Amino acid sequence: MQCRDLWIRLMLAATVVFVVVVRLRLESLPLERDEGEYAYAGQLILEGIPPYQLAYNMKLPGTYLAYAGIMALFGQTTEGIHRGLLVVNVAGVLLVFSIARRLIDDIAGLTAAAAYGVMSLGPSIGGIAAHATHFVVLPVLLGVRLSLSDGRGTPWNAFATGVLFGLGFLMKQPGALFVPLGALLVTRRAWQASEGRVGRVTRQLVCFSAGALVPYALTCLWLWHEGVFQQFWFWTVEYASQYASIATVADGIRAFRSGIGEVASRALPLWVLAALGLSAPWWSRRARAQWTVLASLAFFSFLAVCPGLYFREHYFIVLLPAVAVLAGVAISSVHFELLQRGSRTTAALAAGALALGCVGYPVAAQASSFFMTSPVALSRELYGENPFVESPEIARFIARHTAADSTIAVIGSEPQIYFYARRHSATGYIYTYGLMERQPFAVQMQREMIREIEAAKPEYLVMVSIPSSWLLRPDSHMEIFSWARRYCREHYELSGRVDRVNGGESEYHWGDAAVPDPGGTGGGLTIWKRRKGG
Repeated sequence: MQCRDLWIRLMLAATVVFVVVVRLRLESLPLERDEGEYAYAGQLILEGIPPYQLAYNMKLPGTYLAYAGIMALFGQTTEGIHRGLLVVNVAGVLLVFSIARRLIDDIAGLTAAAAYGVMSLGPSIGGIAAHATHFVVLPVLLGVRLSLSDGRGTPWNAFATGVLFGLGFLMKQPGALFVPLGALLVTRRAWQASEGRVGRVTRQLVCFSAGALVPYALTCLWLWHEGVFQQFWFWTVEYASQYASIATVADGIRAFRSGIGEVASRALPLWVLAALGLSAPWWSRRARAQWTVLASLAFFSFLAVCPGLYFREHYFIVLLPAVAVLAGVAISSVHFELLQRGSRTTAALAAGALALGCVGYPVAAQASSFFMTSPVALSRELYGENPFVESPEIARFIARHTAADSTIAVIGSEPQIYFYARRHSATGYIYTYGLMERQPFAVQMQREMIREIEAAKPEYLVMVSIPSSWLLRPDSHMEIFSWARRYCREHYELSGRVDRVNGGESEYHWGDAAVPDPGGTGGGLTIWKRRKGG
């Protein structure tokens, strides 16, 4: 093995070790609510219950299936889920390295891998949680790499590339914005290999398109067979289209400014480096040859952040591979240009120092989160009033006092409680955001949730009086709140109360100690047990 190859492997291994160490240290980080949703849906799939039967959401079921697979391998625990994310993250690092190396050279590959490894862990971008965007990225990167492989490409290669991009869409709807990228890459390779023969290009594109449709088509067939296609269509098409149209352009601009500021602040040098890489085709021959691929990757990655104009921090995860590859392009191009004007040593030292400084900055800026802050303290620091740390204890109490086949209801958006308790929800509304939104189904959703809970008569109710669990708006319909107060008073007795006290810690009051507070809300969360005969 040559010294250069050994050095490349050692540097890549160092990046992987860094990602592994940080993720293993934080593997017990309490699940946040998106993770709770995926975990509960995955848990149901492992029990043979299809998505949209006992849990409703507008997201496509790819991430639910991914969670089910992860939990089948690593166990139905917080640690098991985060170990699965570790595997996905490491695979992403290796693919980013391979893509940048294929497009430019080893220097670009190493820089891109290190940049992606650091940024994808960032708490400010939601990288430490197993969001659906991580699962969008993996098949898309596989598809990009396959489209860049050697050779002329075959119809089967184009079909397989399409399947991978289709899987990216199945993980979450914004993944659809990567499908045109795949089509462009397949067309580019077919055009170059066939010297512009339209028939060959057309066949490749048809095969790619067929492959891209396969994951969604099979999903529709599966859910139709399971008898839940109507619910699936309502949530992922009818309601999702309403949700995507709520935000105005002005709302989107404000959200983008806020989101990009938070996301980029902790890794600003890498984002600046990516901007330099995006401009590299204008000043570097090395980058100019790959201008089409680089510009397309950046463009479609940005588009994938935009649907709905919400720009939440973890939405930007789908942009990170493009940012990382462009950062690698910048370092490689700087090295190449310096090499043309000076000594090999000077070029290597300058490019190496620039790369090390840009990658090292976010590590230093987030060192406390990466290496020192405990998982529980980090959860409180990141998520504030959200009851993610408290959910396991609430779930343990419910599990101890109910049979395995009991149903419970969480009136709020805390699906992680169902997962921890391993109890089925009395209602499919495991999120209550939609009930508060400015959309035509809100009243219908509230009344359906009420009917489902009343019909199921859950043994325990968890009332969540935390604003972030509802996202109440000035024009929200309030029927669900008046019903919940009346329903608890008539059929349930207070069994537990959780209050957040000074220092961010929580106090748990169970049984007779769980007296209501003077305002009647019981603090952050209250747990209610159904009265006998109630």
